[in-house]
Amino acid sequence: MTYSNDLKNAMPVAPLKLLVLNSAAELGSKVNNYLVGFRNNVNNVYHNDPAFQGYVEKDYLFKFSVPRFNSGEGKAVLEETVRGKDLFILTDVCNHSLTYTMNGYTNHMSPDDHYQDLKRVIAATNGKAHRINVIMPFLYEGRQHRRTGRESLDCAYAFEELTKMGVENFITFDAHDPRIQNAAPLSGFDNFTAHYQFTRALLHAESDLVIDKDHIIVISPDEGALDRAIYFSSVIGADTGMFYKRRDYSTIINGKNPIVAHEFLGNNIEGKDIIIDFLNHDLSMEHVITPTERIQRIIELYAEDHELFSV
Repeated sequence: MTYSNDLKNAMPVAPLKLLVLNSAAELGSKVNNYLVGFRNNVNNVYHNDPAFQGYVEKDYLFKFSVPRFNSGEGKAVLEETVRGKDLFILTDVCNHSLTYTMNGYTNHMSPDDHYQDLKRVIAATNGKAHRINVIMPFLYEGRQHRRTGRESLDCAYAFEELTKMGVENFITFDAHDPRIQNAAPLSGFDNFTAHYQFTRALLHAESDLVIDKDHIIVISPDEGALDRAIYFSSVIGADTGMFYKRRDYSTIINGKNPIVAHEFLGNNIEGKDIIIDFLNHDLSMEHVITPTERIQRIIELYAEDHELFSV
């Protein structure tokens, strides 16, 4: 509990404010409620110290709006001062439930729209806030983390762009490839993995699971997710397998070599439970069933991963 005590008595950088974009409204409300409860109940002997002014508040949510013109263009409007605040901006770029009207048509917000709104609020607060931090549970353009052929490096460029706009710290969860932080190595980049939360939820939902290498196997849907599968299987003491995409390199369709088949690499899985990550992958259930017809059951462990942050 030493860390907890240090946290309670740590000198705050500046008065905290939480700027929650509409895409993460539900999550932001929970974070705000936790902060209010934690800071009001913390046993801090420095409450009356001027350095802790604004430490205990009834609400940390920052008031702002992102209205749009009839043309579909938008802007960020701050409804209170942000001067001298330690600002944390929370956004979920994968929330496609939000809509806006353009020329009389209703459009669903894409990740690009959410990212643009993020830049708008940063532009409105930059130069006034003491520090700007971004919390983005699903890393924007995270799957375009490297260049293969004549492609754009969207993820690395987006991170570099945010740091140039004044973002000092960037926080995300289970980044597809956290090495994109090399685009701006002098800025803060924290990538938190949630293996403990996954394991806890899994055991709660599937109470009859036997966690050992004889009864369970963790499978990666492709090469990109192999590191996460290896780590998770090592923690629970299980074997690891993976699928790889066999492609036709003599043909190009829509700029890509088409996938001919999904091949499985791994030990015998007959009678075992399978934990597999289907999040945003081309691999579907039918590809798994064909080579693994004799398995006990398939558990889509990460299928709801980042979608929990969306409404």
